[in-house]
Amino acid sequence: MDFSFTLQFGLAGLFIAAFLSATVLPGGSELALLALIKLHPEQTEAAFVLATIGNTLGGMTTYWMARALPEPHEPHSLQRLALARRWGAPVLLLAWAPVIGDALCAAAGWLRLPWLPGALWMALGKAARYGVVIAGAGWL
Repeated sequence: MDFSFTLQFGLAGLFIAAFLSATVLPGGSELALLALIKLHPEQTEAAFVLATIGNTLGGMTTYWMARALPEPHEPHSLQRLALARRWGAPVLLLAWAPVIGDALCAAAGWLRLPWLPGALWMALGKAARYGVVIAGAGWL
């Protein structure tokens, strides 16, 4: 049986799951990552990289969609986004977090935080999360 097709499909599926779960769509990229490395442990590094890239690109998609919105001018809107404005791009280190992660990506885009530092902080946080997931898989 040819497992290369299955592996390629699995890696592509992981990338898509990671991308979609970083947008406003709910997803379970961590489960997809765990399933893939359980079936193909030799592909752990590739799975880690693809999940991180896909999830970061999904977060940046949310960033760019929010950046297309009109700039915020109302004081009460800006007060609610004080965390993102106060910490700047490094706040996107928390873009992996459930519930607030998508909101932080959108806030960063809406507030016009610089995209490149934002993408780097976002990727770092998402990579750390997937690293913890993979490390935890060793304990299962």
